[in-house]
Amino acid sequence: MRVLVNYLDALSMHGPRLWDGLLLTIQLTIISGLLAFVVAVVLGLMAGSTKWFVRIPARFIIEFFRGTSLLVQLMWLFYVLPLFGPSLGAMLVAVFALTLNYGAYGAEAVRASLTSVPQGQWEATVALSMSWPHKIRRVIFPQAWALMLPSLTNLWVHLLKGSSIVYIIGMSEFTFELLQLRRTTDWFFSLAVVGLIVYFLIALVLTQLMRLLEARAKHKLGMGPSLKEILSPVPKIDTTPPKDTSVSQPAGGVR
Repeated sequence: MRVLVNYLDALSMHGPRLWDGLLLTIQLTIISGLLAFVVAVVLGLMAGSTKWFVRIPARFIIEFFRGTSLLVQLMWLFYVLPLFGPSLGAMLVAVFALTLNYGAYGAEAVRASLTSVPQGQWEATVALSMSWPHKIRRVIFPQAWALMLPSLTNLWVHLLKGSSIVYIIGMSEFTFELLQLRRTTDWFFSLAVVGLIVYFLIALVLTQLMRLLEARAKHKLGMGPSLKEILSPVPKIDTTPPKDTSVSQPAGGVR
């Protein structure tokens, strides 16, 4: 009981700093996640292009940032890049590294989703003489959007967890504050209890929001219920009359 009281006292003392670190983690997750999506769409479209001078640079960028560690990218941007001239702040470096790293992973999800759209849809846009931007915006991307959302959700959760290492460039985000809490408690309480619960709750909220977005995208394609139906406390009652499955018999009975 005494140990629990000590834990709660330490948590109360570090509460404001933990809250500030949590807000910084959420800020990094949202800003970097949105920017990574933009990068993923641009690189995904470029990587799926039939023109080699568009496709090859995109493939190089994707493979470079996927093939190097986020930790190395953070260290290089913050400690090595200033040796060549430009010096970036810690927040800008963190956003830049998270955006490019996870945007490169997301580009593959975008490219794969675009290629998963049935070939008939692409041929229909050609038959209608639609311009490339018009067919992507009105026909192809809405269908690919519903397909790529599960993969993008996973990447956004990974980005949330990846933001926990930006303390190496001097940012007092949530994990850094958890390490400070450990000094007055122990590893178990600070990381296995407080850290685990908080990161799990953030990831859970983020996942549920993305699932609602996925349901909305599928509903627009006629593939599922609307958000109103999903969030309604009253279940929808199916008023469609049952089909008559009885087999009609010819007059006079079966011979």
